Amino acid sequence: MSAASEIVERNVGSILVVDDEASARQVLVQLLRDDGHHVEEAADGFKALGVLQDWRPDILLTDLKMPLMDGVQLLKKAREMYPDLTCIVMTAFASVDTAVQAMKSGANEYLTKPLNFEAVELTIERALERVRLVKELEVLREKANTAAPQIVGNSAPVKHLLQLIDQVAPSRATVLITGESGTGKEMVARRIHEMSNRGRKPFMALHCAALTETLLESELFGHEKGAFTGAASTRRGRFEEADGGTIFLDEIGEISPSTQVKLLRFLQTREFERVGGNQTISVDVRIVTATNRNLAEEVQKGRFREDLYYRLNVINIETPPLRTRRSDIPLLMRHFVDKYSRENSKTIQEIDSEFVRELESYDWPGNVRELENVIERAVVLTESGRITADHLPRTVTQSSGSKAWGSDVVIPGSRLEDLERYAILATYESTGGDSAETAQILGVSQRKIQYKLRDYRDAGLV
Repeated sequence: MSAASEIVERNVGSILVVDDEASARQVLVQLLRDDGHHVEEAADGFKALGVLQDWRPDILLTDLKMPLMDGVQLLKKAREMYPDLTCIVMTAFASVDTAVQAMKSGANEYLTKPLNFEAVELTIERALERVRLVKELEVLREKANTAAPQIVGNSAPVKHLLQLIDQVAPSRATVLITGESGTGKEMVARRIHEMSNRGRKPFMALHCAALTETLLESELFGHEKGAFTGAASTRRGRFEEADGGTIFLDEIGEISPSTQVKLLRFLQTREFERVGGNQTISVDVRIVTATNRNLAEEVQKGRFREDLYYRLNVINIETPPLRTRRSDIPLLMRHFVDKYSRENSKTIQEIDSEFVRELESYDWPGNVRELENVIERAVVLTESGRITADHLPRTVTQSSGSKAWGSDVVIPGSRLEDLERYAILATYESTGGDSAETAQILGVSQRKIQYKLRDYRDAGLV
């Protein structure tokens, strides 16, 4: 448990009392201890600094006028050690000037001597309430920093995806994430990392298609000084930087045969050499990769190593396209509206129902990424706080309804093949994209379902 969490839960205060008058100090210390606080004491500023070297209290309660080091000097030095330390000063010289001086020196509260014990207790209570609020904020920040990335949706495909992530994350297995562009493969990778025991270690993401072969190998493995033109100094690669954590290689199907060989060796041994070097380096890194290519077909065509494919594909997670999880569109819409309203300092009071219908009937070839861009555009363009279909791009409004699998089915009046298509695609979506279950529900062979789905995709109907 963190120190921040402990303070919030125990709900008590720790106080350092500093006063050169021994009798006054001891009475105050006893009062505070009787109230249940943990109290330490010091007779002057120098001794107080010694205590602060080894112990950080919630509150520093100090006299203002003391020999050798006065309260102002003590406050300044204490604040150098603990910038957010809550400080209360006491003085027998009740004047506006001394109050201003105390506040300028960093005091949060001000008490006058002789002390009124009720006033002391109220001031301590008020100061501890401030401490508690600060600590609670720290706890919330800790939780936010360690929270797994949010995957929005309640549809069957998303529930299946989240269940699979929960099962896979705690293991050490290599994961291959497949799916269309824009379906959130990197988000899945980050969630796997955050939910594993590596969550507090580095997460490194690298988009393989964006780099040349030499630069990609340098990014992965690092390089020695002079290894190639421009290598002016030795540089650690992503594998070294991610030691103990996770490295995510997106678009893994794009890497060259030479890089494939080096990556295969690393997966077998967890060892590598920097580009231009001969020192063997060992690291503990989990590999998660992603591609929108069919790597099995790439293997058959000789463009991807079969042994590397099997090393990468220990666990396969497929991210569902948005068209198979249409019921999630309103949830995603609300999520992105909230996000971009905050980022653009806008208040969205209403979302027109026609806007939502257009979103639900569009096929989203760019998947969630395309939906996010459309929602951001709508939030930016609206001037009235109301989002309408007029804020949609033509690509959405002209296509929605023409390709949505159920939009052109009217009973009676539709052709038999349209009714068949509706039945197959509606059932396929309800099963979360399970062709075997779809076939069982409809009472036909799985082969026929797969054949029909291929035809629909080739015709651009799904």
